[in-house]
Amino acid sequence: MVRLVLSTVLCAAYAAYAQVSTTSGSLSTPTTSTSSTRTSSTGVESSATNAPPPTSNSDTTVSTATPSVTGSLDQPLPSQAVLPPDQAWCPSEIFCAGRILQTINIAQPYADSKTIVDKPTNGTTQKVLTAFSNITSASSASGENVTYGEIVDFLNSNFDGEGLELQATPLNNFPTNPAGLRGVRDEVVGGFALAVHKIWNLLIRDTDESKVCTGGRCESSLIPLNHTFVVPGGRFREQYYWDSKFILDGLLVSELYSVANSTLQNFMDELEQFGFIPNGGRIYYLNRSQPPVFAGMVLSYYNATKDAATLARALPLIEKELKWWSDNRSVNVKSPFTNQASLISTRTVYHYSVTNSAPRPESYLEDYETANGTPDAPLSTPYNDTQKAALYAELASGAETGWDYSTRWTREPYANEADTTNQNALLRTLNVRGTSAVDLNALIYKAHIDLANLYDMSQGGGGSNSKRGPRGIKRAPSDSAEEHRSKAAALKAAILDLNWDKDRLGFYDYNLTSSTRNTQWTAAHFYPLWAGIVPNEVQRDEQKAIGAFSSLNLIMRKYNGTIPATFIESGLQWDFPNAWPPHIFFALEALSNVPKNVSSATLPGLYNTSLDSYTLLPSNHLGLPSVDKLPLQLLEGNNTVGLSQDINALNGTVFNGGNRTATDSEGWAETLKREIANRYVTSVFCSWYATGGSLPNGLLPRLPNSTLALTHSEDQDGHLFEKFSALDVDSAGRGGEYAVQAGFGWTNGVLLWVVEKYKDVLVRPTCPAITAASTGQNAAENNAAMRMRLSAVAPLVLVLVGLVL
Repeated sequence: MVRLVLSTVLCAAYAAYAQVSTTSGSLSTPTTSTSSTRTSSTGVESSATNAPPPTSNSDTTVSTATPSVTGSLDQPLPSQAVLPPDQAWCPSEIFCAGRILQTINIAQPYADSKTIVDKPTNGTTQKVLTAFSNITSASSASGENVTYGEIVDFLNSNFDGEGLELQATPLNNFPTNPAGLRGVRDEVVGGFALAVHKIWNLLIRDTDESKVCTGGRCESSLIPLNHTFVVPGGRFREQYYWDSKFILDGLLVSELYSVANSTLQNFMDELEQFGFIPNGGRIYYLNRSQPPVFAGMVLSYYNATKDAATLARALPLIEKELKWWSDNRSVNVKSPFTNQASLISTRTVYHYSVTNSAPRPESYLEDYETANGTPDAPLSTPYNDTQKAALYAELASGAETGWDYSTRWTREPYANEADTTNQNALLRTLNVRGTSAVDLNALIYKAHIDLANLYDMSQGGGGSNSKRGPRGIKRAPSDSAEEHRSKAAALKAAILDLNWDKDRLGFYDYNLTSSTRNTQWTAAHFYPLWAGIVPNEVQRDEQKAIGAFSSLNLIMRKYNGTIPATFIESGLQWDFPNAWPPHIFFALEALSNVPKNVSSATLPGLYNTSLDSYTLLPSNHLGLPSVDKLPLQLLEGNNTVGLSQDINALNGTVFNGGNRTATDSEGWAETLKREIANRYVTSVFCSWYATGGSLPNGLLPRLPNSTLALTHSEDQDGHLFEKFSALDVDSAGRGGEYAVQAGFGWTNGVLLWVVEKYKDVLVRPTCPAITAASTGQNAAENNAAMRMRLSAVAPLVLVLVGLVL
């Protein structure tokens, strides 16, 4: 084993973060193997050689963007705003906020701002700084005389391809038929799951040590990792934190224990180096984390492998992560809902809050324009430096939430209702730091519970006097588990006090600014229920239990797709109609936590297709200002379904919701799980098939090119998108600050998890017909692949005889 030499910039970033963070980790350089084969403690090898060739997929191909500017090459750039302050945590003069990055972004040479900060330089840092100085020396202090052509030449001469330092790593001994994917009742679903399983071979990466910037020969934003990892896909070409939780769930189903182990080892390396797990594997993420899911990942991995060595390393590092969140993201709140004279009325809760006063490097232009306006949409009153710094902190904090961005974080959720393309107006009302997010608090509660359980496991098998746990793990202090259960109990009490509304039967974010609960329903409502925080009202009264999950019933009956993040259409990507794979996981697991004594009744309206599911919601459960704010399902020709019409309701189920037989004793929670699982599989499958997906040996031929032309997919071979839609089952989601991404790590992971868990109730998806009318209309609306129009469903029944991969 040899040590991987880190770039000068990365080492400086380590030191800078140690100065500005309350908690810092060891700055020792991690180790990496020089061999092309890595072996984890599970003994399963991965190798870049002698592996089965993966199926080609354009979503995972490494490509190099070339600069293409909007102005003529001899035209000078527009004037720039004053530079933001230097950021101590991000010291690079090239890849962090500063003159170079701002000038490049003003020129807009790439469609995605992230492209430039992912391109390593092809020479030394000084070479690049000198080259930039040469083109700006004759310009004014604001760089106004620099031309578009000079920027293009500068980029072409000084930067290599984005992601160059990473290499694809197909696996040796790839499992062909994992046990969890066997026995799927429907052969089409089972075959598709095996096809998705195989896609891991296209998303697995290693650091290419020969391309890492060492010894000052070049500069890069990459944080080199010592172990194999899985990328989400598309622009997300490095390892990401909370994506990896759902990726790991899928890896365990796929029996890729070595890659799951490597994922955890990378995070443990980062906890040792930084004291926390960064948002992603780049230096520009070193001021923020993401939703804390590491403890749960370790628990899932240990339950699957009983890998005592990894558990032994992980225990103190989970402690370190929880301490980082406590030191850096906790706040004390005086509850307005309990006796103010009582000491218990002061609660310690958590919020996302990033120290930042500049545009995010990976979204520099977007943040810059939000704070400064654009030529087409100038600010009526320009922001001063203090206002800009506060907005940049809010934008970075929003990115830390994983929900970047959503109206749930804003002071004025309907600020851009008249023009949802104007997202900057909405983002200027962000109040992320002033929000105690219910999902964050639930995740930290669950992390304490998981860590307590891991301590119990580490002490098992030796009796009360044993000094060692399984396979020689040194026993933790006897009070460690109870300490974390005590912390969890305090946080549970805070969540039930501040976030639970017993009248509306919902969990809502707590507004630290106004000292009250926010009114808006979001999919975060399901996180406490997933974590095992089941309020007394739900535990004791079946009608109230149904009410707490009534939004899911409404979604299944009124919409064609899956669970939206919110019910507000804003154009932001974590708002309606976008439906994200993690929410499928949390909703299904929340339903599994409903006590059996309150989940046995038949789902109301299951055999009454004329019932309006909206009427089953508790009063003001969704928090909409009026009922006419509820988004409606679209039909062919931009027509909408009536508010009171449950267009997807069928006798005993919903469209693409699986089947209930006459002999089933299925309670309401089991019904919703069956419907949600089937709808998710349908969304992933139909969007993949509509964009060129096929299965080998003639089992599922590609759609004809004349049909795929309608979705612009003639040269594609099927996309697995990062997000889907509550309105569709055959297209991606929409909105946000970057183009829809495909690949896609957490989509695949959740799909495999769903298939393993619900294999007995999944049925063959029914995909909508692809027509010029539906795709043309959708292109005008959102430029997505296509949209399902229920009135035009000439069901495409995919008849397959079997699948051999």
